[in-house]
Amino acid sequence: MPGLVNTLVIAAVLVLVIVRQFRASRIDTERRWWLLPVILAVVALREPAIVDAHHHTASVVLLIAELLTGLATGAAWAWTTRIWVEPDGAVWSRSTKASGGVWAVGVGLRVGLFALGAALGLHQDSSALLLALAATLLVRSGILAWRAKFLRPAAATGTAYGDSMSRPTWKERV
Repeated sequence: MPGLVNTLVIAAVLVLVIVRQFRASRIDTERRWWLLPVILAVVALREPAIVDAHHHTASVVLLIAELLTGLATGAAWAWTTRIWVEPDGAVWSRSTKASGGVWAVGVGLRVGLFALGAALGLHQDSSALLLALAATLLVRSGILAWRAKFLRPAAATGTAYGDSMSRPTWKERV
């Protein structure tokens, strides 16, 4: 039953992340951006079957490869995400087409790792995928929060009398 629960959690998080990925969303650097990835990691690590007991070394190597894939996907996703700051100081982000490509490559690598594990006869639990997803989200959120710290709001050039002429908001290129 835990495998089914993990699969449902993974599916729900992926749908939420993918749907929200291409919509502009506000980055709040003051909130706990690390909380969801930590919760996902705890859920994944509570399973003893994350490593195959009969093929311990190969299973650990595959798990490390899965984690490295998750970390690389999260970093690439964060660096291909467009971020900008509005004049009121709000920082926004939206994924680009390159981010979609990063997701496609990440999914392809994960499918390849799963196929390799199946070819080696390893028992693979969904908790490894959940842990890699947590790593992906943690790295992405951390890099976006770090990038957001260096953005400054565009200064409005209006006068004290309410002349509302202002510069366009500066947006970071990806």
